[in-house]
Amino acid sequence: MTNYRNVKYKIPTLNLDGTTEASPVEGEIWYDSGKFYLGTSQSFVGAWSSGGNLGTARRYLAGCGTQAAGLCMGGYVSASSNITEEYNGTSWSSGGNLGTARHALAGAGTQSAGLSMGGPGPTTVTEEYDGTSWSAGGNLATARANLVGAGTQTAGLSIGGNTGSYSNVTEEYDGTAWASGGNLATAREQLAGAGTQTAGLCMGGKDGLDSSVTEEYDGSAWSAGGNLATAREAPAGAGTQSAGLCMGGDDDSGMLNSTEEYDGSAWSSGGNLATARKALAAAGTQSAGLCMGGESGANTNVTEEYDAGTGSYDELFSASGGL
Repeated sequence: MTNYRNVKYKIPTLNLDGTTEASPVEGEIWYDSGKFYLGTSQSFVGAWSSGGNLGTARRYLAGCGTQAAGLCMGGYVSASSNITEEYNGTSWSSGGNLGTARHALAGAGTQSAGLSMGGPGPTTVTEEYDGTSWSAGGNLATARANLVGAGTQTAGLSIGGNTGSYSNVTEEYDGTAWASGGNLATAREQLAGAGTQTAGLCMGGKDGLDSSVTEEYDGSAWSAGGNLATAREAPAGAGTQSAGLCMGGDDDSGMLNSTEEYDGSAWSSGGNLATARKALAAAGTQSAGLCMGGESGANTNVTEEYDAGTGSYDELFSASGGL
């Protein structure tokens, strides 16, 4: 008869901070800090999957909304575009055109209450979307291109950009007019953003070089956050200040497919985009992200959806105890 006391198994090590020797599979046993766990539903790295293609391929467009109700507007086709498209979680359909065709603009808000601002020139143009059509909003105080937006139609943020030189300007929107907010510590353009007017997040961009800088906004001032692992210009961002998402962009090696996830203090690796690209747009959250369009050697209509890694662990027994 087998003496089970002498049977030896190699139990993989699991770090509950998400770093493992290998990704655990449901039903496997894992060890961490003197305890044994049963993996119940394990997936540590988020993954992108194909969504419905945009009707019009374009780069330097803007986006907002959610994975199931996304909005994208403007961009560059062979010239600045006024095209708006709406996403239902499966496919894009035509929305109302922008009043002013623009690329290198920023977006914020939702599919039924969207906000767009800035663009080439640079311009101060702001427009508001009601789910059907765009109407004029209050102009930016500082004309900017290659800026980024965050927040909502009635509590928006416009951040950074280019005024002819790199800009550190932040403005806050109340649904009618823009007012000055706290300046960025690092002036830059082609950055990514996320969050709200009182809990904003911006990362990456270009300040003469590709930037890894992350800054957090508290409604009045920016402070330093954890740097991106990969410095990049022209990425896209989504999510919140404590659960952010940054994807794509460009660095000295070329266009990127890498994704990073933010936990409010540090960035960690997420799942790679299927299509490496820059000058794309994004929407949604860290656990349900959406990105669309951009440049991947040429204008692209590719849409991808992100589902973040999740994990749960059922403790079986401690090394000092028993089953």
